[in-house]
Amino acid sequence: MPDSLQRWMKEVARITQSGRLGRVAQFIQQSLVTAPAAPDRAIVVEGVVREASAPSTTAATEVGLAARPVLEPADHLGLTHTGQHTELGLTRGYELYLPPQPAAGAEPLPLVVMLHGCSQSPQDFAAGTGMNELAREKGFAVLYPAQSQDANAGRCWNWFEKGHQQRGHGEPAVLAGLTHAVMAEHGFDARRIYVAGLSAGGAMAAVLGQAYPDLYAAVGIHSGLASGAADDLMSALSAMQHGQAADAAVGGVADPVPTIVFHGDSDAVVHPDNGARAIEVAVRRSELATMAGPSPAPVIEQGVSAQGRGYTRITHPGTESAAAQAEHWLVHGAGHAWSGGSERGSYTDPSGPDASREMWRFFSGHVQPERRHNR
Repeated sequence: MPDSLQRWMKEVARITQSGRLGRVAQFIQQSLVTAPAAPDRAIVVEGVVREASAPSTTAATEVGLAARPVLEPADHLGLTHTGQHTELGLTRGYELYLPPQPAAGAEPLPLVVMLHGCSQSPQDFAAGTGMNELAREKGFAVLYPAQSQDANAGRCWNWFEKGHQQRGHGEPAVLAGLTHAVMAEHGFDARRIYVAGLSAGGAMAAVLGQAYPDLYAAVGIHSGLASGAADDLMSALSAMQHGQAADAAVGGVADPVPTIVFHGDSDAVVHPDNGARAIEVAVRRSELATMAGPSPAPVIEQGVSAQGRGYTRITHPGTESAAAQAEHWLVHGAGHAWSGGSERGSYTDPSGPDASREMWRFFSGHVQPERRHNR
């Protein structure tokens, strides 16, 4: 709560009188949010806080967006659409950023789904990644689902629970359902839907890529883990601290998803070997799906960001497409933080290469093949 309760109440009254009720809720929420845990204390907070009182997935199925969420100006250069989505009895809030209205007759907008890390909120994640500013520049929408504290005490996505790792079940079903719902409401381009996340959000993005390859055309994993890295609390802690077991998670899949990974090589929360493992899984799945044999040799580049942070970029060309099937950025000296992010958000490293911009570059090179989209 702000230092002056009287000043805070006056601000609430002022916004209310202006008629911007959605902004009132946002202002109150921001005032009550506590600061996130420091990265060096986040080994449990960032990935594996267990469910406190998760809603039952056996409840009667409900599908749909909350009625008429409020649209609010975002720096007068776009709109932020706030609402809720319910699927399989589970409800999650979200924020949807829409760039300035395109000209009549313009192509449908692509959509990037951004999954925050533990202890973060959509607002915090948007501020730290700068993805909305990039969306204004490049012309795409950004969806920020919000994890419920009732589902996980640390607001972590439950990527490590068996009930949240499969198509049509748990949080993957909610997130895919939300994606379908905003696509239908706003007419986004069904062939250019992408998903990315940080830490627990990155691990859940990997789960979504595996479970819904017909929905997400590419995946971005920042400081996260491959799908299948863990199936309970103990295996999650082991993978986070030591890296993923060598033979886990590769199994064959019909529709591999192009994957870009960012990871700091000094990450003490999620071991950097997990980033390499996520890339290995993506490449191997591509080989299994195309039956074209081993992929061409990767291209390895060394670089330094404008702010002086060194990195290694490894690009895997793929077997059939001119676009890279996988891309791995290992950021040297970086910890558990979004590379190139803004100090306005938590868990960011402003000195690193711009992960948001590089992810969008990678995403924009991949378009979903024409095929039926199943729920």
